[in-house]
Amino acid sequence: MADRYDPLRLDNQICFPLYACAKEVVKAYKPYLDELDLTYTQYITMMVMWERKKLRVKEVGEFLYLDSSTLTPLLKRLEEKGYVSRCRSAKDERDLIVTLTQKGEALREKALTVPARLAACVDLEPAKAQALYQILYELLGKLTHSSSDPL
Repeated sequence: MADRYDPLRLDNQICFPLYACAKEVVKAYKPYLDELDLTYTQYITMMVMWERKKLRVKEVGEFLYLDSSTLTPLLKRLEEKGYVSRCRSAKDERDLIVTLTQKGEALREKALTVPARLAACVDLEPAKAQALYQILYELLGKLTHSSSDPL
């Protein structure tokens, strides 16, 4: 009976290695992000802002899969640091617009080494990293854009 599949065994769950890896990756980022005075969530928010420059809060949330209750304090903190500004849209006062500041743009230069430094810690073959990236985004798409039951 020991060989029988047990759906509640931890090592039979895809969610556990995803959770554990995510936690460890964020932990690996920490020393590099501490140098920038950013949390991981602030860092990924800044990545979106470096790319897009100006977005509605709702759009930032869509890019990062974060809800407004998480984004509001996060964006407020980035604004306090001077990296973004927030203001109401002139077209629709319900929309809050986030704009990258010059100080936020300057932070990008300091952050340029972070991806390579983390990659050196992980030491994953490029082909495996690309395959993992594709699988994770496929899974993310199935979980977020599907009306069927979750995995």
